[in-house]
Parts: sequence; structure tokens; C-alpha cells
Amino acid sequence: MEERTVSRTTIYEGRIVKLYLDEVELSDGKRASREVVEHSGAAAVLALTKAREIYLVKQFRKPVEKALWEIPAGKLEAGETPLACAQRELAEEVGLQANDFRLLAAFYTSPGFASEKIYVYLATGLSVQNDVQPDEEERLAVRRVPLAAAEQMIRNGEIEDAKTIAAVLLAVQLGLAR
Repeated sequence: MEERTVSRTTIYEGRIVKLYLDEVELSDGKRASREVVEHSGAAAVLALTKAREIYLVKQFRKPVEKALWEIPAGKLEAGETPLACAQRELAEEVGLQANDFRLLAAFYTSPGFASEKIYVYLATGLSVQNDVQPDEEERLAVRRVPLAAAEQMIRNGEIEDAKTIAAVLLAVQLGLAR
């Protein structure tokens, strides 16, 4: 079930991803090509208030040509831990800090072609840290919604982002909507 990389050709190196074309040897000796997107990873935060509300951010996503509702999230910077990334993104995107962070899940977003692994945290004990300070190129709208309403937004197709769907459904499964 393993594949051995025979050769790797760099196709593209950008700020967020690198694209490679790998030639691999399969377990039966045959060869195949694999397109691989290398990504440093990311962290996301389901910020839950005492009133059982969560923070969502809406931003335009060019690959799908529309704005999506998502939990705060961002790419891991070089040498940054997933927790530090989650704390930074919570402060930048919604202006909050949290007393407690709990890892809900860590998963590969699309392992058929990409190496990105995302770490999803539950943040509680929220307090205002500062004004929202998104990255220079980000345009965000912030909304606070009851966790139960976010679950309904998933069912209605209003939330289409995978990390947000996973985080909300995990939190509901844990009984955090009550």
C-alpha cells in the first residue's frame, strides 16, 4: 500500500503552496504520476461564548468564486505551533482572546492531492483583545450566531466550508449547543 517517490519536479512555488509532479513506484512495481500540493498546514478556531454562540467570518474565496461563512482560521507560519496560529487568528480575525483552547480534531483537508493538515480548536473563556485586524489582503465580515443556528446553516447549505462544518458538528456532538 505504499508508494516510493522516484523523482520530483517542482512545477510552482508560491506564498501559500508548492506544486510538485512526482513519479512514484507502486507496490506492484508499476509507475505512476502524482500531482502534489504542499501546504504548511493551518489552524482554525470555534470560539464559543457563554451564551453558546460562535463567531463566523465571511470572506470571498477565489477558487470557488464566492464568499463563504467560516470559523476563524489561517495558515501556519514558519516555526509556529498550531495553537499559536489559532490564538493569532482569533485575535486578528475577530479581536478576541481565550482562556482555554481544546483541540477538537486534526485532519487532512484533501489528501488526494494536498498535504495540508488543519488543527481545529474549541476556544472558551473569551474576552475582547483588540479591534479586528485581518491580514492586509483580507476583507472580512464577522457574525456571532448561536451554535444551534450554525448547525442549521450547514443543513440549509449556508455554510459550505469543510473545517467549519466539522467544527460545528463536533461541538454539537459534544453537547455544547445546549
